[in-house]
Amino acid sequence: MTPNLYEAIQAERGKYPAGSESAVLPALRLAQAEHGWLSPDVIREVADALDETPAYVKSIASFYDQFHLAPIGEHLVEVCTNVSCAVVGAQQVVEAFENGLGCRAGETSADGKVTLRAVECLGGCGWATIVAVDHHYRTHVEADDVPAIVEELRGT
Repeated sequence: MTPNLYEAIQAERGKYPAGSESAVLPALRLAQAEHGWLSPDVIREVADALDETPAYVKSIASFYDQFHLAPIGEHLVEVCTNVSCAVVGAQQVVEAFENGLGCRAGETSADGKVTLRAVECLGGCGWATIVAVDHHYRTHVEADDVPAIVEELRGT
């Protein structure tokens, strides 16, 4: 762990006098921002910095979709599959991305460019189907829109 990351985690920890458990989420965000994903070593370092167990820290990291426990591609595509999006074709959007990228949801394309994830909810029920591309929302996405998004991500 870099000294700057350790200091930032300790600063977050200081904001929560009730205990270090409250600092786990911000500490994980800081660690992921620095490393790109949360490897077992990074989780252990965060746990050590907070005087928590690695199992506890991993239990928090594995609960939230925002944390990556495996390396991700250069780009991240997340398709909401909750009920509002499902009703208007989220599964077809997921399948179109799988076909266009040549990988399944939960995987990264062979060229390492794009990680595709189906997620429970992106909070945009009024604009379904919602697709987050590198954390920027695309609204009312349909399967027919996917090839252009894939081309954009591949830079072609």
